[in-house]
Amino acid sequence: MSYLLVLGGGESGVGAAILAQKKGIPCRVSDKGSLHPKYKEELDKRNIPYEEGMHSPKWLEEADLVVKSPGIPDTLPMIRNFRDRGIAVISEIEFAYSFIPETTKIIAITGSNGKTTTVNWVTHILKSAGHDAVMCGNVGFSLARLVAEEPHEYYVVEMSSFQLDGVYEFHPNISVLLNITPDHLDRYEYKFELYAQSKMRIAQQLGKNDSFIYWGEDAFITKSLEETPLSCDTLPFTLNEEGGAAVYRNLDHTLFIPARHGLSDFSIPVNELALIGKHNILNAMASALVARELGVSNESLAQSLRDFKNVPHRIEYVGSLQGVDYINDSKATNIQSTFYALEAQTKPVVLILGGTDKGNDYSEIEPLVLAKCRSLIFMGVDNEKLHKAFDGKVPTIKDARSMDECLALAQMLACPGDVVLLSPACASFDLFQNYEDRGDQFREKVRLLQHK
Repeated sequence: MSYLLVLGGGESGVGAAILAQKKGIPCRVSDKGSLHPKYKEELDKRNIPYEEGMHSPKWLEEADLVVKSPGIPDTLPMIRNFRDRGIAVISEIEFAYSFIPETTKIIAITGSNGKTTTVNWVTHILKSAGHDAVMCGNVGFSLARLVAEEPHEYYVVEMSSFQLDGVYEFHPNISVLLNITPDHLDRYEYKFELYAQSKMRIAQQLGKNDSFIYWGEDAFITKSLEETPLSCDTLPFTLNEEGGAAVYRNLDHTLFIPARHGLSDFSIPVNELALIGKHNILNAMASALVARELGVSNESLAQSLRDFKNVPHRIEYVGSLQGVDYINDSKATNIQSTFYALEAQTKPVVLILGGTDKGNDYSEIEPLVLAKCRSLIFMGVDNEKLHKAFDGKVPTIKDARSMDECLALAQMLACPGDVVLLSPACASFDLFQNYEDRGDQFREKVRLLQHK
């Protein structure tokens, strides 16, 4: 009997299996690692067959469609073998899309940086305007799970490059591309262009009734659009007033959107936005354009731009200790995220860097580090590359192998009026379970120190 094989038993894979079962499609879940107990419980409850610690040759041989976890590289022999045999290997989002009614609105958002903040902000705007909206994909629940168990009128889907690599027919109504900077190059032969092409896949199915929202000052995006024009509406957002921009920042530091779709001109002072920093101005612009395309009123949009609360682990103020502010930016797992976090700081910084390097070029943040940082703390198992980049350039550099050691050093190095900024520019897997674990430890230990 033919069946769907789901590779990977995390939120994405289990969501796909739940949807398959609901649609009467026989399926199995196979994970080479260990399944989280909550996912095993879900699969057991639904009598969905699964295996862990292996991919059984028999299961691989009998599958006639494969839904692959984003974390599994396309280059594995197992994946190549499926494709050589003519068996489609798709993402969970591609699978879920085939069961979404045409009346549903899909907003797909990607970018090297800012996508989680923007997905949350767009969802907040839509819900505040009275729409039945939910965020999903690379954040929150999987799209497949929601389609199976809790359908909505608006899906705001965060998409990584890995997820985009597995979509073919997936057709959003609105696609947003915030920026493209080097990230995950270890998955793309260390070639930026291959990674960037994956990001551009978010626009591949857009047609004349759709919208593509993008940063008009991103060189790769603008070049791609010149070489391969889209048939949909293309709506750039820019920090500088330029002809043709769908939203821009005026010289008086006001965001301005010209009249469109029967809505009058919209403007809001930058200093009234809920979040600080140039990168968050860009996130606000993208979010505002999505709202306008979906008919959200100017009054409702302005309120939602003002009262939004940012996600944890993204320039999150944790608290003050002996006159020093502590900021959790653990979600900064690449250079550009750390660049934005540093750029937003107005006080001297003790910066915490380090973790699992993904091919970073630290020269990109060197000018900001030299201008803003009093000291550096490298928190990782192997800090050699960081030392090569910054030794002799910053007065004080220390190494830490745990969050406790890191915070003890931060207390020693920071002066009243400083900021201790956790913005590692690296993945977290050398010392922590994930970036959330890293940020949670930082937050909790700072708060324990406050109460000593």
